[in-house]
Amino acid sequence: MNRAAPSQIHTRLRVFLAAARHLSFTHAGEELHITTGAVSQQIKLLEDWLGQRLFRRLPRRIELTDAGNRLLAAADPAYAAVDLAIGRLRRGALSGVVRVRTLPSFLATWLVPRLPKLMRQFSQIELQLEAEDSSRSLREGEFDLAIDLNDGSYPGFQSTFLIEEEIFPVCSPLLLRDRPPLDSPDDLRHYPLLHDMTAWRDSTPYAEWERYLKAIGAPQVEVRRGYMLNRNHITIQCAIAGMGVAIARRTLITDELDSGRLVAPFRQTVRTGKRYCLVYSAGALADPRVATVHDWIAAEARGAQAADTPEPHAAPAAGA
Repeated sequence: MNRAAPSQIHTRLRVFLAAARHLSFTHAGEELHITTGAVSQQIKLLEDWLGQRLFRRLPRRIELTDAGNRLLAAADPAYAAVDLAIGRLRRGALSGVVRVRTLPSFLATWLVPRLPKLMRQFSQIELQLEAEDSSRSLREGEFDLAIDLNDGSYPGFQSTFLIEEEIFPVCSPLLLRDRPPLDSPDDLRHYPLLHDMTAWRDSTPYAEWERYLKAIGAPQVEVRRGYMLNRNHITIQCAIAGMGVAIARRTLITDELDSGRLVAPFRQTVRTGKRYCLVYSAGALADPRVATVHDWIAAEARGAQAADTPEPHAAPAAGA
């Protein structure tokens, strides 16, 4: 009989159980995130170690042999019991507070609607949420995880990329009634503008409009007028109310566009060079609670990016 380390036997049994449940090497590979060939190899190694065939390889399908059925009957309950015990231990390790600092707009419009799902999955984790602008420096020891919008550079910290941000104008359909058409940037002269003064650190209150228009080749449009606000989500609420045309960040207005409360009059979007990142101290992810929240937020961001629709169409950001 071939020699094999306990860890190798454990791996091969896990692969066997997945293949036995699905009666498919391909589906077992998808479950375990390995190739079909790797599944087949692990099964063969286990069969060689046992000295018995566990599967019959038939055209376009497999089925368990008598030996395979006996092994499944013995191993499946045992591994289920181990998984249950590990789950209970992990839930105990996941009990406690995780401090999350995040941007006010991102918290209000992106994170909060998703938090009930996190709470259902990990009910013993208690989140301590702190809303802070990027203008306040990140200081080690003040948070476990921070969500920030920047160029992705965080000296002294580690970071995980979440979402690349794009901007484009939006307004309420109510604003367009009984006014001249808003078909091109030059038509903005007929409309009040809304300005998020905190959008670009160390810039003028008009910076976001100016960057957008320069990037789409319309720098001549005068934007130094309109209403000033100091929070993105307040700016967007004013746009929904019909006060004017605002520059929106795609990440933060998906629901408003889907519901029709806001429309995007132009097709060009502009990548700003900014990105949402999870920021944390070296070693922070060794805490299973912090790692769990980190991984959950990162997975939600990947899902949101995948589901995001391409309308309006993207245009390259010239100098943004």
